[in-house]
Amino acid sequence: MDETEFWELVDSTRAAAEGDPEDQADLLVDRLLQLDPDMVLDFARHFEARYNRAYSWDLWGAAWVLLDGASDDAFDFFRCWLIGQGREVFEGALHDPDGLAELLGDFDEEIDGDGEELGYAADEAYEQLTGTVAPDLGISPAPSEPDGAPVDFENERALAERFPRLWDRFKE
Repeated sequence: MDETEFWELVDSTRAAAEGDPEDQADLLVDRLLQLDPDMVLDFARHFEARYNRAYSWDLWGAAWVLLDGASDDAFDFFRCWLIGQGREVFEGALHDPDGLAELLGDFDEEIDGDGEELGYAADEAYEQLTGTVAPDLGISPAPSEPDGAPVDFENERALAERFPRLWDRFKE
């Protein structure tokens, strides 16, 4: 599976789920079950590599503003959700996390921002196909610390200055 095929699966399942991340995860598992196990592992590698790339202080700060706080787990689930938003939103957010203010349409805190189930879709499909747990993906491990300069999540003024567009749209 190449990068284009990966994003096509993400985009088609998001569209079919009308943006609901839990429905998207279910649809993604269904689509992955139509592939052979090696293709499912390829999908998992693409997903995990992007998940690791999104481990940055700036994205965590953006998630903090969007979600009105983001614990370690909430940020993990946010990164899964961000991948589920598709290539344009994902790459745009990596390049300019504050740009999520323009990249995101409607944002409902109740369903948006949490893509936990998306993170398990490939593992679930692989296990259903093979009856075994997915093997190690053979990609670089996740970094131990987020990339970039730390963000003081408790300092609202600093958050507003670092993420002015997100702050204007989601906090005021």
